[in-house]
Amino acid sequence: MTLVLKATGVTKSFGGLKAVQNVSIEAHAGQVLSIIGPNGAGKTTFFNCLSGIYPLDSGTVELAGKRINGLAPHQVSRAGLSRSFQNIRLFPEMTVLQNVLVGRFSRSPRQILASVLRTRSWRREEDKALARSKELLEFAGLSARAQAWARALPYGLQRRLEVARALATDPKILLLDEPGAGMNPQEIGEMMGLVKSIANLGIAVVVIEHHMKLVMEISDRIVVLDHGEHLAEGTPEEVRRNPRVVEAYLGRSEDQHG
Repeated sequence: MTLVLKATGVTKSFGGLKAVQNVSIEAHAGQVLSIIGPNGAGKTTFFNCLSGIYPLDSGTVELAGKRINGLAPHQVSRAGLSRSFQNIRLFPEMTVLQNVLVGRFSRSPRQILASVLRTRSWRREEDKALARSKELLEFAGLSARAQAWARALPYGLQRRLEVARALATDPKILLLDEPGAGMNPQEIGEMMGLVKSIANLGIAVVVIEHHMKLVMEISDRIVVLDHGEHLAEGTPEEVRRNPRVVEAYLGRSEDQHG
């Protein structure tokens, strides 16, 4: 297993509240790591620390052996970490294809003059970006909607479009913040298949999710947070049987989340 991301002792406070306290994880290529815990456990804050949105109070984050904490979010993205958000953040007035192209062009060399003059090299870059974006739409099952407005997509397809756009940056690791939120059972099943397919490409995937059926079926390993602290870690079966986890989270939410 190739280690892609290593976070060590990540700590983040807001005023007197320690939202994340000394949390460490490792994510490996081709595997799905899920982070679960009750509301307020610090999961999204932890994602924001990994992706450069929040500076760390202490700890380190390494991507492919290089330290990335302290970098701006766009620099973290260019280093190989991409993410989706709990609240959908598409460009609603763009087409499905254009949304993915936005992600793709974030990886392109900065050639402002070349783009204005539409040089031959820029046109080649544009053609490659278009071809790759179409491949990703095919991968996400969105080819038939390429020219539709993003705002017109059903909710579940908007979620998949966010994932396709995140993949357009060619990430080494993909962070998904509640990819199954608000979905019906069929959409959740389709999202599970998509996440597994991403891992099969050799990308490390880290998921925050409340839907326990999704978590248990897609995860290679699970980390449990509670009140910002690392409570437990293990395989889905190990976590399911851990009494501390049952008390802190699973026991009071399985009836609610399935």
